[in-house]
Amino acid sequence: MPILIHCSDVHFGPPHLPRVAEGLLELIEAQRPDLVVISGDLTQRAKPRQFRQARQFVDRIPAPTLVVPGNHDVPMYRWLFLERIFNPFGAYRSHFSRELEPIYHDRRMLVIGINTAFSWTIKGGRITPRRLREVGELLAASPPAQFRVVVPHHDLIPPPNLIRGRVAANARRAMELFSAAGVDLVLSGHQHQTYLATSEEYYPRGRRPVIVLHTGTTTSSRGRGGERRLNTCNRVEFDDRSVVVSHFGWQPGLGRFAEVSRHWYPRRQVSPYTLEGLAAPAAPGPSS
Repeated sequence: MPILIHCSDVHFGPPHLPRVAEGLLELIEAQRPDLVVISGDLTQRAKPRQFRQARQFVDRIPAPTLVVPGNHDVPMYRWLFLERIFNPFGAYRSHFSRELEPIYHDRRMLVIGINTAFSWTIKGGRITPRRLREVGELLAASPPAQFRVVVPHHDLIPPPNLIRGRVAANARRAMELFSAAGVDLVLSGHQHQTYLATSEEYYPRGRRPVIVLHTGTTTSSRGRGGERRLNTCNRVEFDDRSVVVSHFGWQPGLGRFAEVSRHWYPRRQVSPYTLEGLAAPAAPGPSS
């Protein structure tokens, strides 16, 4: 069965935990995944040195990787906001990767990155109508049997303890498209808390549910809520009939990541998807 490792919010800079990062590399080596996904916040303050450290770390991962930027990967204070406004991803592109919305595909899966961080982003994010159209086109061209994954940084469903919390702008429209297009899984971070839900739990419309999986901060000291001072990541295994999600947590006493829970979901058959009849995405607002 193919395996994905999902980590996020590694925050190279002062909050980064090098020993935990080494433990993550050890976990990846032991699990031998087909793909490692990092859903944003490579750095703490988008500094060139932090991006170089992140690049060096990702280059050590013994598997293919897919990485999207997060809001912490946009400069906050430098040059009186000029860099933030006019070249928000200059440092990311120069020192980490030129690609902000990568795509990975093979015979078994299609994984699509979505950049949800922009120049005015302090904390919140958004999914643009342009990117939604592109994602719809990619999914329409994908074989129905492919496992379909979408990777934004910002959450599309809030943590359980923030049920009315702010989510990425255009989240509702995105989830409608993902459900209609047969997306199996959404992977994100940002909230520094692990949680797992389906699209129908938060956007009940009687549609095909999409699994929405968040991880906490994997290699930094910035855990929140029930994961304060904790580090987490996820393992996803799938076949034609099922999806198995395992949460892993860093165990200081053991000096390694260990599985702390496991969840099973059925995979539903996907009909061939077309863009015909799908309403145009709404313009993004302050929240969805």
